[in-house]
Amino acid sequence: MLSVQGLGLHHSGNYLFQNVNFTIKKDDKIGLVGKNGAGKSTLLKMLSGEINFFEGNVVAEGNATIGFLKQDLDFVKGRTVWAETMQAFEQINAWKNELEEVNHQMTVRTDYESDSYTDLINKMTELNDLLMNHDAYNLEGDMEKVLFGLGFKADDFQKITDEFSGGWRMRIELAKLLLQKNDIMLLDEPTNHLDMESIIWLENFLKDYPGAIVLVSHDKQFMTAVCNRTFDINNKKVDDYKANYSKYLVMREDRREKLIQAKKNQDAEIKQMEDNINKFRASATKASFAQSLIKKLDKIERIEVDNEDVSKFNIRFVQSMVPGKVIFEAENLGKAYGKKQIFDDVDFIVQRGDRIALLGQNGQGKTTLAKILAGDIKDYSGSWNLGHNVNIGYFAQNQEEVLTPNKTVLEEAEDAATEETRPRVRDLLGSFLFQGEAVSKKTKVLSGGERNRLALCKLLLRPFNTLIMDEPTNHLDIQSKEIIKLALQNFEGTLIVISHDREFLQGLCDKIYEFRDGKMKEFLGDINEYLEYRQKETIREISAEKAKLHHEDIKVEVKKVEAVAPKPQAQTHIVSKEQKNIQNKLKKVEEKISELETKVEEMEASFTKENPSDETLEKYNKTKEELELALQEWEYLGTQLE
Repeated sequence: MLSVQGLGLHHSGNYLFQNVNFTIKKDDKIGLVGKNGAGKSTLLKMLSGEINFFEGNVVAEGNATIGFLKQDLDFVKGRTVWAETMQAFEQINAWKNELEEVNHQMTVRTDYESDSYTDLINKMTELNDLLMNHDAYNLEGDMEKVLFGLGFKADDFQKITDEFSGGWRMRIELAKLLLQKNDIMLLDEPTNHLDMESIIWLENFLKDYPGAIVLVSHDKQFMTAVCNRTFDINNKKVDDYKANYSKYLVMREDRREKLIQAKKNQDAEIKQMEDNINKFRASATKASFAQSLIKKLDKIERIEVDNEDVSKFNIRFVQSMVPGKVIFEAENLGKAYGKKQIFDDVDFIVQRGDRIALLGQNGQGKTTLAKILAGDIKDYSGSWNLGHNVNIGYFAQNQEEVLTPNKTVLEEAEDAATEETRPRVRDLLGSFLFQGEAVSKKTKVLSGGERNRLALCKLLLRPFNTLIMDEPTNHLDIQSKEIIKLALQNFEGTLIVISHDREFLQGLCDKIYEFRDGKMKEFLGDINEYLEYRQKETIREISAEKAKLHHEDIKVEVKKVEAVAPKPQAQTHIVSKEQKNIQNKLKKVEEKISELETKVEEMEASFTKENPSDETLEKYNKTKEELELALQEWEYLGTQLE
C-alpha cells in the first residue's frame, strides 16, 4: 500500500534519517518507538505529505487514501458536534447529492429508450455501488458508536463545538478520522486527550480496523494490544521488527546483546588504530601511513548502544517524618465553578500508606480534588482536614505554572534542594537525562517532557511523606516512565496519583477513587479489577445513552431504516416474476429487521437495570451482527428492485 525508498532528511548538516527503506501492507498495524527527538512524529509527517523536503521516495499504491490526526484544529464556528463529525463524510455526502439528482432526473424524464437515459441508469448503479461499498447507509449508527466510544453523551451531540475544551475538540477530530476509514491511518499520540475508558475503546476499535495503521504512543499496553509490527527509530535508521511491542522488547534485547559485542570489537579496533596513529605520526617515513589511518578512523560509523536498564538509577524519594494514621479526612466536600458543579457530597478518609488512583472522565474533578488537597484551591463547600505531621509533595499537571521561566535547570533544582540533598542535584538531573550543557538551559525553553522530568527531579530533592501526582507521565518517553514508576514503587509514604496509563498504575495502586456524574465512588481493588468492573458498567451506560437518543426529544437526525414507497412513474410498468421474488424477499427481510431491532432494544433496556453476564454480552453482539447483515441485505434488495 505504501513504499518508502531511500528516505533521508537532514537539517543543519546533520541527518535525522538516512537511507530508510520499508513497505507498509494492508493489515500492518505499526508502532513507532524511539527516544524523544528520534524522529517519530517527523516520520509520520513525511508519510502524510505534510513534510515533502526529503531525499528518496514515499509512494502510495493506486488510490490508497492516507488519514493523519493533526494537532491543529480548524473547526467552523457555530457548528454542532454532530454536524462537525458529519464532515468526515465529505465524499459520501457528495455522492448522495449526486444520486438524489440522478433519481430526480429519472423520475421526470420519459425518454426511456434514449442513450442518455441509459447513461442515467448506469450512473445510478455506479453511485449505489459506491455508497454500498462505503457503507453509506449506516453513517449515523457509525457516528453514534464512535462518539459514544470517545466519551460523548447524547446531550452533547447538539452542543456547539466552541463550548468544548481543546482536549474534547481533539476527540471530535479523532472521531472524524476514524469514521473516514482511510486505507492508511497515521496517529501521533492519539490517547493524549483521552481518559482510560476511551483509551480502551479506541484500542479495541483499532485492533479491528480494516486498513493499515502507523502509531506513535508512549502507552506500552496500548501499543502491545494494537500493533503487530514495530519500527525502532535509532541512529538515523529504522529497525523493522515483525512483532508487537512486548515481543519486540525481547527481540530487541537479543539484538542489543549482539550490538554490545560488536561495539566491544569496534572499540578494540579503534584503540589499535589510535595507538598506531600515535606511534607512527612522529616518524617521517610512516607519517603518510598515519594520515591514511586517521582518514580511515574518521570514516568509521561508531556503534552506539543505549543504556536502557532503569534499575541502575536507584532513584528514591526522600522520606520525611512519620505522619499520623489519618492523612486526609473529607466530609460533604464539593466544588463548583460558577453555576457548574464539578462534584458534591464527597466523603473519604485517606490513611497512612494508602496508594490511591483517581480515575474518571476528563472534567469530572480529579485535578480539582488534587488542588484542594495540595492547598492550591481554597474556595469549596464542605470540609476536609489535614492529618498530623503530613508533608505534601505535589506534582501539578501544568508545569509552566510551577517553574520559574528565567532560571536554569540547575538553578531550579538547587532551589528545591535541602542541605542534605544539595550534593545529589547534578546526579539526579543526570538520571532524568539533564546532562552536560542541558543543565544550563532556561526552564522557559524546555519541552513538555523536559518540564515534567525537571518537576519530578525537584520532588526527589525534598522530604515528603505524602505525594499527590497529577498525570506525572505526560510527555514522558517509555524509559522515563519506568524510572519514575520504580521510584514510586519504592516510596514508603502515602500516594495519590491521577493517570490514564494502565500499565503505569499496575502494581502501584490498590485503591480507586472513581469520579463520575458529579460524585466520587471508592473502589477497593487494583486497576485490573476496576477495569473489569468498569467494562460492564460502560456497556450499561452506552445502552442508556442510545435509548435516550432514540426515545427522547433530542433533535438529532438519526434516520431509521424504512421501506421507501416507489415514486409514481409517467408510465405503468408490468411487474416481472423476478421483481415479485425480490419484493417477497424484501418483505421477509423487513420482518426480520423489525424482530432483531426489538431484541436489541430489549437487551439494551435490561443492561440499564443489571450487569450483563458474559453469555448475555455474546448473545447481544451476535444479534447486532445479524441485524447489520440484514440491513445490508435490505439495502441490496432495494437497489435490485429499483
